[in-house]
Amino acid sequence: MDANQLPFDAEAMLTGLREWVECESPTYDAAAVNRMMDIAGRALVVAGARIERIAGRMGFGDCVRATFPHPTPHVPGILAMGHLDTVHPLGTLGTLPFRREGNKAWGPGILDMKGGNFLTLEALRQLAHAGVATKLPVTMLFTSDEEVGSPSTRDLIEAEAARHKYVLIPEPARADGGVVTGRYAIARFNMEATGVPSHAGARLAEGRSAIREMARKIVEIEDMTTEDCTFSVGVIHGGQWVNCVTTICSGEVLSMAKRQEDLDRGVAAMLALRASSNEIQFRVTRGVTRPVWEASPAGMALYEVAKGIAAELGFFINPQSSGGGSDGNFTGAMGVPTLDGLGVAGAGAHTLDEHILVDSLAYRGKLMAGMLAALN
Repeated sequence: MDANQLPFDAEAMLTGLREWVECESPTYDAAAVNRMMDIAGRALVVAGARIERIAGRMGFGDCVRATFPHPTPHVPGILAMGHLDTVHPLGTLGTLPFRREGNKAWGPGILDMKGGNFLTLEALRQLAHAGVATKLPVTMLFTSDEEVGSPSTRDLIEAEAARHKYVLIPEPARADGGVVTGRYAIARFNMEATGVPSHAGARLAEGRSAIREMARKIVEIEDMTTEDCTFSVGVIHGGQWVNCVTTICSGEVLSMAKRQEDLDRGVAAMLALRASSNEIQFRVTRGVTRPVWEASPAGMALYEVAKGIAAELGFFINPQSSGGGSDGNFTGAMGVPTLDGLGVAGAGAHTLDEHILVDSLAYRGKLMAGMLAALN
């Protein structure tokens, strides 16, 4: 099958994608995520899939699992997997509205990763319209909590991956257009400092500020960063009244390492942190972890298929390990051949400059279609 012959239309795809982008779906708003799942679920049914709605848990939104008709539906096949939650809170459309200028289009979640999910669905539509049967059955899984480490969906992801021969993940393309054959290990931590309250105006000296203790720890933690293992404090909550010495301050830390042993040392260092005095308490607890996913021969063989298809389409893709986690960490670490970074090209993920290159909807959609048709 020559993917070049499929009539992908980037302009028409962008029109369809706009509805997805304008349905804001921040991870922590289960109702908003479920509205996005409604839209995606309907599109999957129209495309010929049978869908199952999997109830969310732990306060997160639902997931959608879609299976497409195939003569051998029980043979281990291809799992195309992506998340529909985003980091952008409700109301981001006010400051980051969907807009188009030349070959760029902006919007919350358009790059990470609604654009990639949409082009995967379009790839399946195009194959069906062309009468091209995939050699293996295809399942799509849309999840709801990837941006916070997939605490409620890891078991679902791993169970689904175990039933499949390959996993394709349309997370954004790398900066050079490459794809992902491995990802670094990631750990999250929760911190809490507990101080001694007092009136900040009348009895300041009697208090011990939890915010002050947390400020010390932020510097100490981020100074632990090396080339092998990084530490970043990304969330802080503390205080309610400015005239009270703060009793409680909490925070969240992300640590990332290329090798599991380096992350393990980082985890040990975080858990060993102690308060700077006996008058204050400081506690670190471990949150969700993504295991290191190292490039494997089976994964690289999957890359070679993609490389060949891309060459036929007139572009080149590099293989690379990547910082920043994805659900590919789980499937890759399981040993299921996984190829990630198959989504749209663009930049600014997780920022108010998040955008895609519009033409990549078509040429990377063709790459996805070629992969779905070629794998056996």
